[in-house]
Amino acid sequence: MIDYVRITEERLKFLRSDKKLIEKLEKFADCKIKINEEVEIETEDVIKILRIKQVIQAFGRGFDFETALSLLDEEYLFENIEVKDYSGKSRTRQLVLKGRVIGTGGKTKTLIEKYTETKIAIYGKTICIIGKWDRVGLAKKAIDMLLSGSLHNSVYRFLEKQKR
Repeated sequence: MIDYVRITEERLKFLRSDKKLIEKLEKFADCKIKINEEVEIETEDVIKILRIKQVIQAFGRGFDFETALSLLDEEYLFENIEVKDYSGKSRTRQLVLKGRVIGTGGKTKTLIEKYTETKIAIYGKTICIIGKWDRVGLAKKAIDMLLSGSLHNSVYRFLEKQKR
């Protein structure tokens, strides 16, 4: 079975330049991968194709390759949040909202990752989360609170309460 994944040209160039990443994924997932204008995945297992597609999509959304590889484990989940769902078409509002999630000096993003034991990537018009499925829901709730206008302190209290 063959399937395809589209990722940004910028991330595609990175995959093309580092052949070891593709070799590592092929070895871990027992598949064949070709890179042209998009990433072609070939394997016999339908479930495996879905997992490999998620790894490539996560990499394309800004995660480092090692973090993206964790998606081959069925305990891990990839969540993609579209910032435009909260901002409308306004690019300025999208930047403000992404800035709220990042926080001053990256503090807010780091705290969410720490309290929820997840990894977060903010790339383009999306905010993506990778982690164990129950922890991803918690991180998504915190990000949703920020994107919906909650105060940072309210989100921090929410996360501390969940940690206990």
